[in-house]
Amino acid sequence: MEELILYAVLFLLLIGHTLLAGKMYRKVHENSSLTIQEKNDWKLKALIFPGYFWFQYQKSEGKSS
Repeated sequence: MEELILYAVLFLLLIGHTLLAGKMYRKVHENSSLTIQEKNDWKLKALIFPGYFWFQYQKSEGKSS
């Protein structure tokens, strides 16, 4: 039973990671003010730590406005 709970928690974390990375990926892709290299950099960061880099991206997006 403990294994099942552990797997359920890991699954939820994985789904959350995937959804947040996809959201950031789409947001970065729609930003026309970034160069291709900058877009690729942010997309790669989104795949690694989407939660942390989402807030970093929001800060940098606010500075450029």
